[in-house]
Amino acid sequence: MSENARSRVVTQGSQRTPNRAMLRAVGFTDDDFNKPMVGVANGFSTITPCNMGINDLAKRAEAGIKNAGGMPQMFGTITVSDGISMGTEGMKYSLVSRDVIADSIETACNGQSMDGVLAIGGCDKNMPGAMIAMARMNIPAIFVYGGTIKPGHYKGEDLTVVSAFEAVGQHSAGRIDDNTLLAIERNACPGAGSCGGMFTANTMSSAFEVMGMSLPYSSTMAAEDAEKADSTEKSAFALVNAIRNQILPSQILTRKAFENAISVIMAVGGSTNAVLHLLAIANTMGIELTLDDFETIRQRVPVLCDLKPSGRYVTVNLHQAGGIPQVMKMLLNHGLLHGDALTISGQTIAETLADVPNEPPTNQDVIRPWNNPVYKEGHLAILKGNLASEGSVAKISGVKNPTITGPARVFESEEECLDAILAGKINAGDVIIVRYEGPKGGPGMREMLAPTSAIIGAGLGDSVGLITDGRFSGGTYGLVVGHVAPEAYVGGTIALVKEGDSITIDAKEKLLQLNVSEEELAQRRENWQAPEPRYKRGVLGKYAKLVSSSSLGAVTDLNLF
Repeated sequence: MSENARSRVVTQGSQRTPNRAMLRAVGFTDDDFNKPMVGVANGFSTITPCNMGINDLAKRAEAGIKNAGGMPQMFGTITVSDGISMGTEGMKYSLVSRDVIADSIETACNGQSMDGVLAIGGCDKNMPGAMIAMARMNIPAIFVYGGTIKPGHYKGEDLTVVSAFEAVGQHSAGRIDDNTLLAIERNACPGAGSCGGMFTANTMSSAFEVMGMSLPYSSTMAAEDAEKADSTEKSAFALVNAIRNQILPSQILTRKAFENAISVIMAVGGSTNAVLHLLAIANTMGIELTLDDFETIRQRVPVLCDLKPSGRYVTVNLHQAGGIPQVMKMLLNHGLLHGDALTISGQTIAETLADVPNEPPTNQDVIRPWNNPVYKEGHLAILKGNLASEGSVAKISGVKNPTITGPARVFESEEECLDAILAGKINAGDVIIVRYEGPKGGPGMREMLAPTSAIIGAGLGDSVGLITDGRFSGGTYGLVVGHVAPEAYVGGTIALVKEGDSITIDAKEKLLQLNVSEEELAQRRENWQAPEPRYKRGVLGKYAKLVSSSSLGAVTDLNLF
């Protein structure tokens, strides 16, 4: 029995008797006070298809906890749909929701003295929000992913939500007609589940499986398949076992676990957002992790999976080909995974992977053989230079030549940039700057999926660069650089760029450079003034006041005192 459970086993007349009385009202009997109280953080909502199937999973988890000998206590957490809010002012709340989710889970679990927590989430920020809370509380915990959406179909092509964004750019460039645009919109998202490519949700669910905080194979299951509900119940049993054996997040979320996660993210071609979220979780856990660690691992891990957005397949195809365990086994065999890292089951990674084949099936090409990777090195490059002295993140998958030097096209917001692209005002060779979209300046660090998809749709993906202190959707690809730090709002060099300045993006040399003399930059810096905050109250106002640099994970509780 845990300390929290012991504290509830009190005699009649104790000061805690009223607490027991209230618990009886929600279903506790005498025997239940001897059981561990297990939180079920339920991310259900009809705001987004990512989360609309989660309530059924939460009920399955609740039943599983009871059957395993625990006492479940369900509570709700919020979500913001990135895909629906994309390109709007509402998108500023997306990254903010990560911290709101973390705060809500921490508050409910610690406020009610829970012995463990099973969190169920779907959309992008559900995963890192839950994991930050788990790291803060350090009580036994497991994450259950709500599952991926199945692909839509149109004229023999698999569709995802990104297909709809790219279709807008294709339509504006005259490459498709009105009927095709509408048909893609109607067919892109056929049902429940998170965005279907190796976008942010599937990247983070994969990372948590690798780190041992979710069960094997669970990160790539489809939301609507029966195995997802079965896996949820198994997760409940695993958590109750972890409570009995006091297997804690601090034992699982070690430096080795983070290195394992980064390796698999590179191998599957995952989202740039994983960099931001892993930095934040590591910071909360007290693990030293920096942008340079991502670059070090990138250089030794090949991209093994041919997945959207830049590849051909979706996550359900990866699941059918062997899922994340198959990718992990290949990395383990080549010395690129720490096999002694612990998982929530109590087994090590190596023990968990013991029965996984050494090579992927030969009747598929979603997971490539080791000697025939999609790319020989990882796709998330860390660039530095006078334009990003703290660092930036470039996603270079699907790019023929990850180098460009061209004139700056400067925009003070995402909306201004998108209008220019759709109006045909961006030309091959241009380097777009979108600034004042960082953690503080946005605030909230919006994703630039609408502009980047419009660039791809217009056929400029290999010839136009885009740099921002904001973020990118996991569905973004092309010659794009985000998370530029320091951001414009705090006086980073990106704030000093002028229209027509020469800019260099060179992923081979890991360079992000404004080709202007130091003397000229010093003069511009002297004349620069910080703009007024866009929000001074409410959630966004608090966030802008508290949030750290993106190079530190954009956390809101760094050095508060």
